[in-house]
Amino acid sequence: MVRDGLEESGVSAFPKFEERARIHSLSAEGVTMRVVVEGEGPEVVFVPGGDQTAEAYSQQFARLSDTFRCISYDPRGAGATTSPPAPWAMGDYARDCAAVIDAFCDGEAVVSGLSLGGLVTQQVAIDFPDKVRLAIPMGTAAYIDGFTRDWMQAEIDLRKAGIILPESFLAPHYAPYAFPAKALHDPRFWEEIKLRYTARFAGRNPSDLIAQWEACLEFDCREELKNCPVPFHVIGFSEDVQTAPSMCKVVADLVPNGVFHEIPGLGHVSMVSHRPDTVASKLREIIMEHSVQFESH
Repeated sequence: MVRDGLEESGVSAFPKFEERARIHSLSAEGVTMRVVVEGEGPEVVFVPGGDQTAEAYSQQFARLSDTFRCISYDPRGAGATTSPPAPWAMGDYARDCAAVIDAFCDGEAVVSGLSLGGLVTQQVAIDFPDKVRLAIPMGTAAYIDGFTRDWMQAEIDLRKAGIILPESFLAPHYAPYAFPAKALHDPRFWEEIKLRYTARFAGRNPSDLIAQWEACLEFDCREELKNCPVPFHVIGFSEDVQTAPSMCKVVADLVPNGVFHEIPGLGHVSMVSHRPDTVASKLREIIMEHSVQFESH
């Protein structure tokens, strides 16, 4: 049986956290979230993407928790978190993140998220600027249009029609949206990702997927970003099919204090299993540089 990315055989959708990670439960405004914390130091809250649990950041925790207090959680529609029924707006996701900051951080935190998590990161910075020291959205957009919008809407329509994709189709379908071609044609890497992506999507509740993805398509913060006081460092990946670097750069260009970074050779989800070291190094560099600038003022 496959459920929420976990198989009885032990194959998981994402690499697992190390033993030193601690699991907590947080209830706020009718939402009960599973929260994972590891490390000591300045707090960094990692917001998972669509169809992701906190485990999507396990490899970042392993590489960054020597310096930072790394915090992540299962968002609405994934993992062990429970919430009022959909629809959910991006503002709902932002309030959940703000509640995590209030409960586990010293007033404010660096907030970073990928994909859906990148949209949430922007919304938290807009709605709760006093809680966000630095925003680092990755693989993100201020508004989803063009190819990505058509693809996401097609996925939503497919599930609303009650169509269930066969398990053999899941990894070959979703992995090319997550990883670059060179990675997928590495036989050892493909064997790992084939198992993980089958586990990730085979037990996915279609209603939860629809709700998460519809929240993304309804998101448009282009005007709000223009007045957001939070400093942004936006990360794009050169081989990202879902959110091309040009989409990410728009976010950095809209905010008054925005910087854009493009990491070559990586896809939308390369931080998991493909090149976690590269992403962790960039995050460390950005956060440490910002900390020095923050302390100098």
